[in-house]
Amino acid sequence: MPAKDIYHNHVRNALIKDGWTITHDPLRLSWGSKDMYVDLGAERLLAAEKGKRQIAVEVKSFVGASEMDDLEKAIGQYAVYRAVLAEREPERELYLAVSEDILKDIFDEPLGKLLLKNDLAQVDWI
Repeated sequence: MPAKDIYHNHVRNALIKDGWTITHDPLRLSWGSKDMYVDLGAERLLAAEKGKRQIAVEVKSFVGASEMDDLEKAIGQYAVYRAVLAEREPERELYLAVSEDILKDIFDEPLGKLLLKNDLAQVDWI
């Protein structure tokens, strides 16, 4: 099982404070003989629809030597998880949780906007 990101508990606590129930920590996904782990799985009841909304959240701190290297790894991981979730749990939405600084430095810039536009990431800040 992978090590937890430095912001893992912050994201977990923010989700709980926002009314989410943490259902998995981590959320295990399997495809063939490969196992992977999204940092968090959560759900929230939707009273008006009498259903529930389910999400998976991958937490990334971008503390490596290169923001671009961290971005490439995060987007690759996001793409793999999204593909597996589409088959295993198509109702679950996938998010990439990043710090507000990374949101501004990367995802508010032209490259980040391109990734978001092409649905290569669904990002929320912590």
